[in-house]
Amino acid sequence: MILHTFTIFAKRMTRERRIPFEVSADRFYSESNMRYLNGIANDVREGRAHFTEHALLEDEDT
Repeated sequence: MILHTFTIFAKRMTRERRIPFEVSADRFYSESNMRYLNGIANDVREGRAHFTEHALLEDEDT
């Protein structure tokens, strides 16, 4: 089964001259999110961040 799947993949890649699927990065590392996270980190370093304590949320499935 694996060999057959690879053969299909290889033939399609050869025919289309590209990887036959889209490759994308995790959106967590997007430029806009990284700017947001760096802003929060700067606020923490410079003492502008305010943290509040909150109750622990329990998972309802357990």
